[in-house]
Amino acid sequence: MKPENTLAYAQAQDANDPLRAFRSEFHFPQHGGNDVLYFTGNSLGLQPKAAADALKQELDDWARFGVEGHFQAKHPWYSYHEELTASLARLVGALPEEVVAMNQLTSNLHFLMVSFYRPSGKRKKILTETRPFPSDTYAFTSQLSFHGGDPETDLVEVQPRAGEHTLRTEDIIAKINELSDELALVCFGGVNFYTGQAFDMAAITKAAHAVGAYAGFDLAHAAGNLHLKLHDCNVDFACWCSYKYLNSGPGSVAGAFVHQRHLGQQLPLFAGWWGHDKNERFKMERTFKPMPTAEAWQVSNAPVFSMAVHRVALEQFDRAGIANLRAKSEQLTAYLAFIIAEVAKSTGTHLEVITPSDPAQRGCQLSILAHGHGKALFNRITERGVIADWREPNVIRVAPVPMYNSFEDVWRFGQILTECLAA
Repeated sequence: MKPENTLAYAQAQDANDPLRAFRSEFHFPQHGGNDVLYFTGNSLGLQPKAAADALKQELDDWARFGVEGHFQAKHPWYSYHEELTASLARLVGALPEEVVAMNQLTSNLHFLMVSFYRPSGKRKKILTETRPFPSDTYAFTSQLSFHGGDPETDLVEVQPRAGEHTLRTEDIIAKINELSDELALVCFGGVNFYTGQAFDMAAITKAAHAVGAYAGFDLAHAAGNLHLKLHDCNVDFACWCSYKYLNSGPGSVAGAFVHQRHLGQQLPLFAGWWGHDKNERFKMERTFKPMPTAEAWQVSNAPVFSMAVHRVALEQFDRAGIANLRAKSEQLTAYLAFIIAEVAKSTGTHLEVITPSDPAQRGCQLSILAHGHGKALFNRITERGVIADWREPNVIRVAPVPMYNSFEDVWRFGQILTECLAA
C-alpha cells in the first residue's frame, strides 16, 4: 500500500500495528492537555509506567531489610546485575557471558580501552568517524595523551566525500588499509549521533582485524534501535547507555560487551572487587581473581535503583522482540521520510534529510537540514508541542521510536511542520 499524507492512512497503519499496545505503557509529557509529539528517544526515552513500582520495591526492601537486602530483597542486590544479563544478550546479539550491565557509557569506554587500546611502536593510531559524539572524542584524546601519543596526529577521522554528509563503507575500509600497521584501534559509533548513519559493523571489524587492529563500538544510538548481532559480527568490544532507546531513565546504568574469545585471556584491565570471582569475593583477599565473563570488567557493585528501572525496560524489549521493533522502525521511519518530502514539496522548502535513505544504513532517526530556516523553525515546532532536538550547527533530529511512537504522531508532525513553514 502506497503511503498517503492523510490521517486516515496513518490511523489505518496504527490499527494494524502489532506493537501498538506498548504506547500505553509509557508516560508522555503534556502540552495543552494533550500528549506531546515525542521524537527524542535518541536523547532520553520516555518513562515506563512500571518504573515507579520497580523503584518502590527496592526502597521498600531497603526499609525492611537494611543491609540484608543484598541477599533477602525480592531481587537480591548482590546479584542484581545478573537478572539483566539474558535480556541484554538477546538485545545486542551476544552470548550471556559476553555482556554485563555496569557503570556509565564513557566510563565503560575508558575501562574497555584499557584492555583494547594497547599502543606499541608505530601501531598507536585510533580511527573513528568524522564528528563522533564529543564524549568519545574526549575519551580517545585523553587515552592517546595518557599513552604519550599526539591526539593531533594519532586520532584519525574518516571524512565524507566532497558534497556528501555521510561515510561510504568502502572509504572506511580504504582508510583502515591505508593506516595498516600504524592502526591500534578502530572505534566507531554504531549510529552516528549527528547524521543518524548506521555503520556496517561486521565489515569494519573484519577490515580492522585484517590489519591487526582491534574493533570496538559505542552503541549509544544503536542499542534498542538496531537489530544488533555483536557476537556474529566478531566485534572485540562495545558499550552503550540505557537512557536513550532503552528507556531506563536519566543517567541510568550502562552496558558492556566483550567477545567470548577474549574472556579468560588475562587481558590488562583495571580491577575492582565486583570483577573478582563472586564465589570468593567476600574472602577479601589481596590477589585479584577475575570473573571468567564480561563481569571481570566490573569495578563496583550494582547501582540497584537505576537497574530496577532498567529491568522493567528490558522486560518490555523481551515482550516486544527487537526483530519486531526493527521491522516497525523501518516502516515508521520510511513514513517520516515520505512526510518530510511531502511537506517540502507543498511548502517549496528545501528540507534535506542527511541520514541515508537505505534502511540498512539508518535506525529510526532522521536528521533534517532546513535550508534557510535554522533554529527558528525548531523553536516554532517546539512551541506547538513537538519534542525533537537541535544539534549545532543546523540539524533537527527527529526519531520516531517504534516502542511508543505511532504513524499518527508522524502525520501530525508533518501538519505542524507545514504550518510552521507557512507561518
